[in-house]
Amino acid sequence: MSKMLQDELSNYETVIGLEVHVELATKTKIFCGCSTAFGAEPNTQTCPVCTGMPGSLPVLNKQVLEYAIAVGLATDCEITRYAKFDRKNYFYPDNPQNYQISQLYLPICRNGGVEIETEEGGVKTVGIHEIHMEEDAGKLIHDEWEDCSLVDYNRSGVPLIEIVSEPDMRSAEEVIAYLEKLRLIIQYLGASDCKLQEGSMRADVNLSVRKTGAAQFGTRTEMKNLNSFKAIARAIAGETKRQIDLIESGEKVIQETRRWDDTKGESYAMRSKEDAQDYRYFPDPDLVPVAVSEEMLEQIRAKQPEFRNEKMKRYKEEFDIPDYDIEIITGSKHMADLFEAATAICGQPKKVSNWLMGETMRLMKEKETDAQDLSFSPENLAKLIGLADAKVINGSVAKEVFEVMFEEDIDPEQYVEEKGLRTVNDEGALRKTIAEVIAANPRSVEDYRNGKEKAIGFLVGQTMKAMKGKADPGAVNQILREECRK
Repeated sequence: MSKMLQDELSNYETVIGLEVHVELATKTKIFCGCSTAFGAEPNTQTCPVCTGMPGSLPVLNKQVLEYAIAVGLATDCEITRYAKFDRKNYFYPDNPQNYQISQLYLPICRNGGVEIETEEGGVKTVGIHEIHMEEDAGKLIHDEWEDCSLVDYNRSGVPLIEIVSEPDMRSAEEVIAYLEKLRLIIQYLGASDCKLQEGSMRADVNLSVRKTGAAQFGTRTEMKNLNSFKAIARAIAGETKRQIDLIESGEKVIQETRRWDDTKGESYAMRSKEDAQDYRYFPDPDLVPVAVSEEMLEQIRAKQPEFRNEKMKRYKEEFDIPDYDIEIITGSKHMADLFEAATAICGQPKKVSNWLMGETMRLMKEKETDAQDLSFSPENLAKLIGLADAKVINGSVAKEVFEVMFEEDIDPEQYVEEKGLRTVNDEGALRKTIAEVIAANPRSVEDYRNGKEKAIGFLVGQTMKAMKGKADPGAVNQILREECRK
C-alpha cells in the first residue's frame, strides 16, 4: 500500500453494521412440513404453502420460535413477549408468494449485544438492534449453456433468523471477530451449523465512511453475496476504498445495494436501496401473534448450554492441557464434545487432546474438512488410545489406523485384528531380525561404535521395515544398542 493511500485512509473512519441471516437447524420449514435437508434434487421439497399457492395457510414451527429466543437470550437481548409476523412485499422470480413473511414492527428479540476482542486487546460490545424470524426465498440457478435462469424452491420457506447489528464496527477485523462470536454462540446452541459455504450463515455488510472525528454517518451501501470470512474482509477493504475515492474526487456516494464479486475483487450496483415504505409492510393476516409466556422463557433458559468462555475456564481448572489446546478445541462445539466424551471414556485428557491437536488437525487441513464434520466417534478414539497405551500397536500403526478411522469411523480394535497390525512381542523373532539387519549393515554398526548416534536410527528404521512396522520401536532401539556393543 502506497504512503499516499495510507494517508488518505487514515483521514477517514469506516462505519459498519451487519445483517446476518442464519438458517435454523429444524427438520422442517418455518410454516409447513417440508424437509429442510440440504442438497436434494431441485423442487422436490415443496408444497402449496412454501410455493405460495392461493388459499394455502402457514402454521408456525414452534422449534423456530424456541431457537430464536435461545439466540436472543445468549446475546443479552430483550425477548418480545407479544410478537407478530408481517408481510414484506417484493417481486423476484425466486420469491413464490411475491412477499416474504418476516417481522418488522414487533421482532422477537431486541436491544442485545455481544462482546468481542479488539485488535488492541481490549473488549468491545457490538450492539444488536434486533433479531427477527422470517422465511428464506428460493434459489435462482443460472444455466449459461441454455442461456436461461431456473428456480429451485427447495429453500423457499426454510426458517431464518436475521440478526441486525448496530453500526458499531470500525474494521474488517472487528466484523470477523463479531461473526466468529455469533457463529460459535449459535453452534453451541445447536440452532444452526452456520456453514457459510452452504449458505446457512450469510452476512450483508452495510458500510459507510466519514471523516475521522465527524459525528454524522456517511451514506451507506449494502453489499451482498459474501460467503466466506475472507470475502467479507476483501469486500470491506474494496468498498471502503471505493467510497473514499468517490468523496475525494468530489462525487457523492449513492445509497444502494451492491453485489461483491470475489473473483474480480470488485463490487457492482444491483439496485438503489429500498426503505421500509417501498416494501409496503403490513401484518400477516394468516398468522396469529406469538405470546411468549414466562414459563416458556424459563424452559428455554434452563436448556442453554455451557458456552465457550465457561467451557474454557472449566477446561483450565479440570484438565491438564495447554491453553492453546483449550482455545482450539473449544473453537468448535463438535470438537469440544468429542474431547469431553473421549476423555470420559479413557480418562486421559492430555492424550485425547494430543490426537485432536495433532493427527486430527493435520487431516482436517489435508482433506479440507471442518471440525463440525468430523465423523469418528469418541468411543473409537478412546479405544485407539487404549490400544497404543497397552502397546498392542505402536505409534506408527496407531496413526495409520487413525487415518482410516478419520474417514470411515472403523472400530480400531476390530481393524487391528483383521489387518494383523498387532505389535510383535516375540523377543526371539525380534532378535533374529535384528541379527539379520546388523549382518547386512556392518558399516552402520561400525559408525555407531565410533560414536555416530544417527547410525542407530538408520538401523532401527531397517528393523522396523523388516518387521513391517509391527515392532515396538523402544524395544528395537534397546536390543540394537545391546547387540551393536558386542
